[in-house]
Amino acid sequence: MKLINVLQELRETRKKSISCDELFSGYKQILEQADLKREQTLEKLNSGNSLIPNHFDIDKIEAEHIFHESQIKKICIDYRLRFLDAVFFKEPYPPEAISKLQALEKLHKTTFNGFKIIAPMEAFKLKKADDPLLFAPMGNGYYYLIHKWGTDLHPLRKLKYWAFKNIENLGIALAVISILLTLISYPLFFKRPPTFGYLLMVFMFYFKGIVGMVFIFCGSSGKNFSEYSWQSEHDKIS
Repeated sequence: MKLINVLQELRETRKKSISCDELFSGYKQILEQADLKREQTLEKLNSGNSLIPNHFDIDKIEAEHIFHESQIKKICIDYRLRFLDAVFFKEPYPPEAISKLQALEKLHKTTFNGFKIIAPMEAFKLKKADDPLLFAPMGNGYYYLIHKWGTDLHPLRKLKYWAFKNIENLGIALAVISILLTLISYPLFFKRPPTFGYLLMVFMFYFKGIVGMVFIFCGSSGKNFSEYSWQSEHDKIS
């Protein structure tokens, strides 16, 4: 018996139902529609009002994707991140984010708008992003996580920006640095064990000098504390 060529049989079956040109034309049309839908999705990501809540199907919401603004604020302050409208985001969106957004819209039978993103400040001014998170507003301070991508944050990032969380943390950090400098340098100024008064004098010398330099640097560069800048659209972005 003659052996069966599966590929040849497949081609014969296709020929009976539709021509190659018609099949290719249909496939090309599907691709064009997918590209058009992707462009429309990207256009939505780069525009819209985040103050307008989206309408979700309550029965299809995944609870672990819901976050309140207070929780987002804490993470942004701890790790010196920004939570801004997606229109300010400069990094290209990965295909997975677009696909998840489209699938979510299909699932909830709606069109989402007003997207927001958690990311480091650099992601909103340069094409460099670590661990961005894309959200859609739900109203009343709640946000729904759509997709997370990029590389994870460095484990020491929280410690790195601890002093910039607020003015209290900065004061403590500058005081600690001044104390360390005092302990290291007092033998250069005193041949005998110094009194508390002399140590306090050296400490205040360092403290005032460091505070002055920090505030000059922060003022000239436009930097602000994390608790005030986590939703800033202008601080070090424009």
